[in-house]
Amino acid sequence: MSWSRIARRIRVPLGFALALAYVALAQATRGSLLAGICLAAAGLWVRAAASGHVRKNETLATSGPYAYTRNPLYLGSMMMAAGFAIAARNWWIAVLLVAMFTLVYWPVIRAEEAFLRERFPEYPEYERRVPRLLPRLRAPEDTGGHFSWALYRQHHEYNASIGAALMLAVLVAKMLW
Repeated sequence: MSWSRIARRIRVPLGFALALAYVALAQATRGSLLAGICLAAAGLWVRAAASGHVRKNETLATSGPYAYTRNPLYLGSMMMAAGFAIAARNWWIAVLLVAMFTLVYWPVIRAEEAFLRERFPEYPEYERRVPRLLPRLRAPEDTGGHFSWALYRQHHEYNASIGAALMLAVLVAKMLW
């Protein structure tokens, strides 16, 4: 079994384990919490916008955030993670998050792109025009897609907001006690 398959299987359980370590190691202050939550909220917005444009395995998503980066869901997750790392004020958390994205998410991204290359004949052209992770800054041509609340709900993207709100509540509670 390839590492990317293993990474795909362990990323969610590993995320829960990392959340427990996060709670134990976090040393938030009001300032770090405010700064971190701003970045995490931006990441939530990127993820939400992306989820309203993607029809998984049906069509190649190229509109909305997908016109700027091929992996806006992962970009949003990275922004959220960076925001919560800032909020926590602990270098070990940052190290753990970088390790997780490097060892787990990077192979998953590469495997997903290989799948998309096989599934969609137009993917190589899209891949040539749109960067993998860091978004391009110039405005893309009109891609014709529109955000869909139905897709947002279908992908259960609201769970990211619920999880972020719970982590925020835990940080605030830990900071107050």
